[in-house]
This record gives sequence, structure tokens and C-alpha cells, in this order.
Amino acid sequence: MPSSLNAFCQGELESIQDKGLLRGIRPLESAQGTTIQHGGRSLSNFSSNDYLGLANHSFLRERARQALDIHGVGSGASPLISGALEPQMELQEAIAKLKDTEASLIFTSGYAAAMGTLPALFGSRDILVIDKLCHACLVDGARMSGAKIRVFRHNDMASLERLLQWSRQNMQSRSLAEQGKIGVLGESVYSMDGDVAPLKSMAALKERYGAWLMIDEAHATGVFGRKGEGLIHALGLSGRIEIQMGTLGKALGCSGGFVAGTRQLVDLLINKARSFIFSTAPSPSVSAASLAAVEIIQSEEGSLMREQLFRNIQCFWGGIPDAWKNRTTEGGNLQGLKCALAPETPILSWHVGDAQTALTLSKELLACGFFVPAIRYPTVPRGTARLRITLSAAHTEAMIESLMIGLLACHEKLIVGS
Repeated sequence: MPSSLNAFCQGELESIQDKGLLRGIRPLESAQGTTIQHGGRSLSNFSSNDYLGLANHSFLRERARQALDIHGVGSGASPLISGALEPQMELQEAIAKLKDTEASLIFTSGYAAAMGTLPALFGSRDILVIDKLCHACLVDGARMSGAKIRVFRHNDMASLERLLQWSRQNMQSRSLAEQGKIGVLGESVYSMDGDVAPLKSMAALKERYGAWLMIDEAHATGVFGRKGEGLIHALGLSGRIEIQMGTLGKALGCSGGFVAGTRQLVDLLINKARSFIFSTAPSPSVSAASLAAVEIIQSEEGSLMREQLFRNIQCFWGGIPDAWKNRTTEGGNLQGLKCALAPETPILSWHVGDAQTALTLSKELLACGFFVPAIRYPTVPRGTARLRITLSAAHTEAMIESLMIGLLACHEKLIVGS
């Protein structure tokens, strides 16, 4: 007889725990913000992707309330069954305008956007060339598509070109009926290291080898560009990247995902993206709040928020001693801030090494009043466990300085005690 479900689950949990990888959900007693309530304590929050501090913004809350009064709580069903509500349609138009594309389509999450888009566009005769550090949603969407997957070294354009050459030769060796498409997948800002992609070089390579380029702007939308359009627009690449993807749950402070591109692309996704077709549409109140966020990031207020965000990034960078920047131990492990040069994004990766030490450092900081998550395998490769520190425009200089003092003291304490 097979073991019971509970016995199986318990065995799996014990195996995860033995590896120092067991996770749990921390309940919060407050709204998201730079200060949160957890376990009856007030903590300085450096864990959120709310880069501009919009998650609890009064304008977003008011727009959500208005939509709730007019449109109710739920969307009823998939938009193909029960239709799309006004806030959802207006949001799609606003995203397309922000991204300088013909159209956009919203999904329940960024994950759903990738899982719907990639299988709709690629299949078993196609090849997808993907950056090694791409988010799980792109990896899983690529696998779901059935395309042949090849992985290039992170941000390594020579590695990408070799795989594109191989892909083109592979296609040319087939009969005309068996030839397929080549796609390149990447992100403009990578979520765990906080580094940016060489998008201009990627665009040039995909054009040279006749590929399509899909870029996830999850951590760039709202942060880069004169009006928060993202890194693609800031670099003047809007017309050269076929598929722009993003989320409403980071700098925009809401939830949901989107894909932006040509009208034909969006119309095809409406008809083929299963995560869109078979999902209830996002809540009208959340869509209304997201629309308000799109308006704010393009306003003078949004510009001031971005300026403050980058001042905060510089404050953190300038306060960390050089000895803790890109520091390599005798064993070759990285410890401290993974940044040889001044950081370009609000994601700051503080490397520790093994998973248990990262957990211990996170707990030490929690005891000191700082909420900073430990990131471990499988989110990052084994042996590269870290604290992922994220800054917001809403953080004060005093909060950042206090974190730096606590972080250095706690990490030094762990080294002395090891």
C-alpha cells in the first residue's frame, strides 16, 4: 500500500528542513510599507518590491474604493465570457501608451503572463534561448511551450551569439516544413542580483539572427525612464523588442501582470493564452488602483519619487565600507554586497554563502528590528544564499543608516562566532 498523503508530505518537509530550505509564511498585522507590524513588533521593512512606496498610497486607495462602489468586488468570469469592465480596459490602454506599443493585455499575475504568452507563441519546432538567471515564470513558460531550450551565461553576449548561431544553423539544416522560430528571453533588471541586461546588444543580436526578443520589465517599470516607462523605453528600444512583459505588483504597488506589443500579438494572446482564457479577470478595484499608479509614475510626483529612490540607493552604497563590496573569502565564496561598481537598481544582493548562515543572519537582523529575507536555493543557485535588500523611495536616510549599522554588526558577529 502506498503511504498516506500526510506521511508523504511530512517526509518531504523533513527532507527540505534537513537542507536548511524550509519556508513558511510570516503573517503581517499592517499594510505593506517601510515599517510593518509582525509578531506584535514594529519592523523596518527592506523586503518589499514596492520601490516607489505606492502600495499604500492614498490616491490608489481612493481609486480602488471608487471602483469598488461602481463595479463591485469580482469580475464575474474570464473576459471572453463575461466581458471586460471599464477599469480593466482603461488600464490596458494606459499600459500600451506607457510602453509605447499598440496594445497590451493584463493577466492575474506576471507569472500567468509568461505562462500564457510563451506556449501561445512557441512550440515543439521552435528554439528558445534564455538567460541563465531568468525568473522561474519565463523558465516554466518556456518548458510549457515544448520548444527546445538553450541557456546562455548570464548577460554574456558572446554566449548568446554562439547559441543564436547554433539555432540558425539548426533551422537551416531542416526541411522548410520543419523550420521554426527562434526566441530570446531575458529581463531588463534581474530580481536577485539587481543587475541590468545589455538590452541594446541583445536587440542587435536577435536582429542579426532573425529571432524574436521577449523582455520582462517587472523590476524596471516605474523605476527607469523619464516617466517610469521602463528600461526598454529609456534606451530607445521600444520598436525593436517584440514582446514586453511586466508586472503591476512591484513599483506600481498593486498586483497583476501584462504583455505589451503589437495589436496582432495581443489579439493572438486573447485567443491562445490559456492563463488568460481560463482565468477570471483581475478585480476591477485592483485594476483601477493600477491605473492610478500608472498615472502617478508619469507625473511630477512620480519623478520626485524616482529621484528619492536613487538617492537612497546611493546612500546605502556610500555607507558600506569598500571591504564589504564584492568581497571574496579564502574559500572563494562571495560575502557582502555583490557590486563592484555603484548599483543601478534598488535591489541590493548581500551574499552570505550557505543557506543556514543566511537564515541566521536574517534572524539576527529581525531581532534588531529589520525585516530582510534570506534567499536560498532553489530561488538562487546552491552556495549563493544571500539577503535580498530592497530599497524604496519611502525609506528615510535614518532607516537606511540604521540597517547598514545593524547588518555589518550582525555579519561580523557571525564571522567571529564561526
